[in-house]
Amino acid sequence: MERASARLAEVRIELVRPLVHWTAAEIHALRGDWEVAERHLSAGVAAPHQYEVMLVPAALARAQVAEARGEYDRVLEALAPVAQLPSRRSVNEPGFWPWQGVYANALVMTGRLDEAEAFLAPCEELAGRRGHLSTLARLGLARGRLTGARGDIDTARTQFEQALARLEPLPLPYDRARVNFSYGQTLRRAGKRREAGTVLTNARDTYVTLGAHTYVERCDRELQAGGVQGARSAPGLSRLTPQEQAVARLVATGATNKQAALELYISVKTVQYHLTHVYSKLGIRSRSELAARFKEPHPGPRLP
Repeated sequence: MERASARLAEVRIELVRPLVHWTAAEIHALRGDWEVAERHLSAGVAAPHQYEVMLVPAALARAQVAEARGEYDRVLEALAPVAQLPSRRSVNEPGFWPWQGVYANALVMTGRLDEAEAFLAPCEELAGRRGHLSTLARLGLARGRLTGARGDIDTARTQFEQALARLEPLPLPYDRARVNFSYGQTLRRAGKRREAGTVLTNARDTYVTLGAHTYVERCDRELQAGGVQGARSAPGLSRLTPQEQAVARLVATGATNKQAALELYISVKTVQYHLTHVYSKLGIRSRSELAARFKEPHPGPRLP
């Protein structure tokens, strides 16, 4: 992608500029190279009046970088120009732009369940008529999330398994990891911690293989929050429960209560509840004191 970016500067084919920088921005975001990802976002920007072939990848780049950060409000903001197009007939066609699953997932993660239902139904119907497996799987991720958020964990489990089955014959390991990550989050929220641990470990293993360090860290936080994987903690933090440690780790690195809630798939009130106990157990009174007490373990070496 770096070579493509350099060549693009030479040939100046404006039409494909956002497409090139979209791919580069997503890869760097998955690796955790945020500064480089932001540089590609800036280089790939497109205005609403420009061609759809420019607008959609520019919006997807912003959305997928925001999704990697767990900032689902920003995902919706990024994809709003696409969702608000006067006609979405071309951009909705399965197999062209994989934006529908990203958008539907963000609707669920921000609690807009009725909107997610209304958006998903026609997308699923079209993908079903086309028989497009990867699109059905990506939409199935969002459908599983939505069903789980409504309390029907058994049906949600079936929907996630169907999504994984549709991906089985396809060479799309990132999509399989993404489904497993969402599946594990949904199971953990439903109190199915042992099952969640298995599914999240599957997702983590794939992310490690891909070098997607951002999601390896997110899987680690999920596993820690579910109490499945022993967390490596700084001295003095062993008194915290796994969920308290997961909340404390995010807040200590600068996350707001809302960001921590979205990342851990819990409510803001639950974050506040855990923080109250964290402060009490550690004898501290502020986020800055928490940051000083709670140190992230040094990450292991990254894969090339």
